[in-house]
Amino acid sequence: MFVFYILLILVVIAFVVMNLPVFGRLPKGNRAISIHQLPNYKDGALHNLSVTPMQPEGVSFFDVLIKFLFGKYPNKIPSKPIKIVNPDLNSEPISKSTEIIWFGHSSYLIKAGDKRILIDPIFNSTPSPFSFIGSKAFPGTEFVKAEDFLNIDILVITHDHYDHLDYPSILKIAPNVNTIVTPIGVGAHLERWGIPKGKINELYWNQSVTFFNSIKFTAVPARHFTGRKFKRNQTLWSAFVLDLSDSKLFLGGDSGYDKHFEEIGNAHGPFDIAFLECGQYNEMWPFIHMYPEQTVQAAIDLKAKALLPVHWAKFSLSMHPWNEPIERVTKEAKRKQLNLLTPKLGETIVLNKISHFEQWWLV
Repeated sequence: MFVFYILLILVVIAFVVMNLPVFGRLPKGNRAISIHQLPNYKDGALHNLSVTPMQPEGVSFFDVLIKFLFGKYPNKIPSKPIKIVNPDLNSEPISKSTEIIWFGHSSYLIKAGDKRILIDPIFNSTPSPFSFIGSKAFPGTEFVKAEDFLNIDILVITHDHYDHLDYPSILKIAPNVNTIVTPIGVGAHLERWGIPKGKINELYWNQSVTFFNSIKFTAVPARHFTGRKFKRNQTLWSAFVLDLSDSKLFLGGDSGYDKHFEEIGNAHGPFDIAFLECGQYNEMWPFIHMYPEQTVQAAIDLKAKALLPVHWAKFSLSMHPWNEPIERVTKEAKRKQLNLLTPKLGETIVLNKISHFEQWWLV
């Protein structure tokens, strides 16, 4: 009986923990019905356009776990605080052109006229459900807090992974947000966290929504996956085409390389700038994240005039050195003569304005 009671207590604890708000909620009701009717939903889950295994043939999840837990990888974290610029978050742009501020990883602010658009904000110290689990934010990168963002007009979430949909950040930012754009299914998490349904705009690939008569979002395919607990791919993952009155931006989210970049470039390009992931890659998951050289090719496929590589410089979610992504993408962009934007974290850049960036990751 003693063993039985111990097991019962453990089961109860596990049940309580796994139902904490941080894990969100799977789609149900009409939202689930809509997802189940999508053309890429089959066998109980959403699928990529191309067959996309989590690991290549011959590599198991156990292999990945062993490498993470017991491998030794030097220089995964910078030895001293990263150089930053303290940004002006809540003012209107100082120029007539679109302005961009990157905060590290995949979080950035777009100032378009008098409107502010915030992408995938994570201002928590760890990209995980609990602060004691996972990679810690690099030294110097916690220079902005979620509560610093006032009156965000549009919040964009590309998918529901913890490093893109950060529960503590959302709780602080969402009350001051006018509207939210996200792939279909993610609204279930947001509503669990008390965000009014009327604020949430969920899109399937190739669906569009327009705000303020001049800001248009179109969800487009990415090659990735989703899930905050054990059941994967119940919510969609997306990139977004952002059409502004004077420019067009590609908001990439997370994606492995595939033919969809060229297809999006043909359908929606050219782009003034592409924000594309460049980091957290590894040969044990080559289909769901890009290598830096593929990031450059994806920007070319999209017909982008400039590339801003993101998904690096804040957390170590793979085994490569922290600054390897920017070294490799810089070399490849130079080789292929692509305009590469490498601002410091917090630095304001003006779209389509010639800027000179120092190699701050070397200093």
